[in-house]
Amino acid sequence: MKVMSARFRALLMEINEFSGVFFSEAEELLAEMEQQLLQLNVEKPDTEELNAIFRAAHSLKGGAGTFGFTMLQQTTHLLENILDNARSGSLTLTKNLINLFLQAKDIMQEQLEAYKTSQEPDEAGYIYISEALQQIALQDKESALKDNADSGNTPVRNSAESLLTVSIKDVDAEEQVLLENELAHLGELVDISSTNSSLTARLRTNATAEDIVCVLCFILDESQITVQPEAVSDTAGGCTDIPAVPNNPAVQTSRTSPPETGNIRVAVSKVDQIINQVGELIITQAMLTELTSHSESCNSELLRQCAAQLERNIRELQESVMSVRMMPMDYVFSRFPRLVHDLGARLNKEVELILIGGTAELDKSLIERIIDPLTHLVRNSLDHGIEPVNERVAKGKPAIGKLTLSAEHHGGNIIIEVTDDGAGLNREKILQKARSQGMNVSDTLSDEEVWMLIFSAGFSTAEKVTDVSGRGVGMDVVRRNINAMGGHVDVTSKLNAGTTVRILLPLTLAILDGMLVQVADEIYVLPLGAVMESLRPTPQMIRGFVGGDRLLHVRGEYLPLIGLRERFRISGPTEDADNIVVIVQSAGYRYALCVDQLIGQQQVVVKNLEQNYRKVQGISAATILGNGSVALILDVAELFAFDKQKNNMLGCTSRVDGATA
Repeated sequence: MKVMSARFRALLMEINEFSGVFFSEAEELLAEMEQQLLQLNVEKPDTEELNAIFRAAHSLKGGAGTFGFTMLQQTTHLLENILDNARSGSLTLTKNLINLFLQAKDIMQEQLEAYKTSQEPDEAGYIYISEALQQIALQDKESALKDNADSGNTPVRNSAESLLTVSIKDVDAEEQVLLENELAHLGELVDISSTNSSLTARLRTNATAEDIVCVLCFILDESQITVQPEAVSDTAGGCTDIPAVPNNPAVQTSRTSPPETGNIRVAVSKVDQIINQVGELIITQAMLTELTSHSESCNSELLRQCAAQLERNIRELQESVMSVRMMPMDYVFSRFPRLVHDLGARLNKEVELILIGGTAELDKSLIERIIDPLTHLVRNSLDHGIEPVNERVAKGKPAIGKLTLSAEHHGGNIIIEVTDDGAGLNREKILQKARSQGMNVSDTLSDEEVWMLIFSAGFSTAEKVTDVSGRGVGMDVVRRNINAMGGHVDVTSKLNAGTTVRILLPLTLAILDGMLVQVADEIYVLPLGAVMESLRPTPQMIRGFVGGDRLLHVRGEYLPLIGLRERFRISGPTEDADNIVVIVQSAGYRYALCVDQLIGQQQVVVKNLEQNYRKVQGISAATILGNGSVALILDVAELFAFDKQKNNMLGCTSRVDGATA
């Protein structure tokens, strides 16, 4: 017995090596459970949705038992029993019951996180949810007994229960012990027999064949498992054939291994390493192109053709590798149905959440960083934007407010919008609040500029502080985080019609399509997405002011003019200074940059400057050019912010719509 115990512990240690797969799949199961619970119609629950929720709980319980996560296993077992009663129709669902299920899901999530970090879960949370679920089960049992007594009926076996034969091959003795224990968790183990390398069990259970396979696949391959139905006696003494998988005409339920076209799980660090290597390859290719462009040998034309072909191949390779890091926005959007459900209930507001463009993809590094800003915006829309039911009805609006999250690709960027049909922003209230906080604001500010005041640090129009809002933190963090991701945010609003917050982000920060410009002997990179146009200004187009400030007059619009030479204190030849201006757009503003030359467009590999040197104002990153030199990538938004205060004093700040202040 001691030998078997030692072997059993050794087997558990081997299984723990696969716990990472369990944690990943368990998180997916919990997310699926939450999504299905939020979609469930309490009045007319969909059978398939209830079955999906039950299967998620059942699979999670089996996996937790396999890895010895007792609290998680027992919590899920209690929830599973109640869900089974709900799907069989013996338990009537209510909103309060759904909320309890959601609480159970949250506690199970916390238990999972604790096990993930090799800690014991919170016992108080476990006791609370266990008692709550047990109370529901007890009430349901008492109700069923009362109904049976009133009708003169005797309790009958659950109609969903079946007798299954589970055959497992290619397992050793230690694995057979573990599997016998696991099968006992799935139902009543009627009979079990084993040989040197196989195990056959007869199991009376209300789980489906698919459920059993899903649970056992935490430690086995699907090709090792076969589940077949047997006939079970009904209450009249007859027999009923129970199909192993509902709605499946096949009697044999042996499942084969999935096709090779499925997904694989790869560590993010490995993907990052490949992306970095591709980046270095792009730099090497740029160097080769630079060399071939100056070659005068007899084979130079062939060499240039080879270099061009290499460039095409590397571009395709780069696009393929970058796609590995791309994730759908559904990863972010899936978090908000629960947030809207809970927060709407706390604020006593009826809100319909609409999700659009969940298939639009964004780099994983950005998609994880956008979650917090979007959470702030959604909470702000629910608290400040959408009105309570009575106010909406008094305004002639539908009682249920609408909150829309949308995402779509736009060139090399993604546009994310948070739109509500609430009260909208109040211009006078915002200006009054800004003045009370000592801000120097003018009544001549455009609406767009007034709306941007809500992103000021410490700014809040909430009349009282609650646990949802009112402390003046959040919106300033939203803009700061989005700017740090190379994007910008702007707002449109109409009183009593609603507000839209629009976020523009690059799809990735690893590779950048840029416009190379030169000032003296220095080369800089402008993000191509920020470049609107370039031109050679005439002297009449440039207006000077005292102090050296200048404006560019183009097509009836006055744009602030910033000289890179002066901004970075570059010395060198000045005969071509101000020969070319590049009009750029960032954070909703347009302005002009003075440069000496345009070199051309080029895809560059972004290198973090702060990690390798330090933060430089007006510079977002660096890159290595084909000749081996380092070029700095300009931060278009920060360059404008540096001169914005002076330009505002001159009244030359220009919005995208052409209005001037």
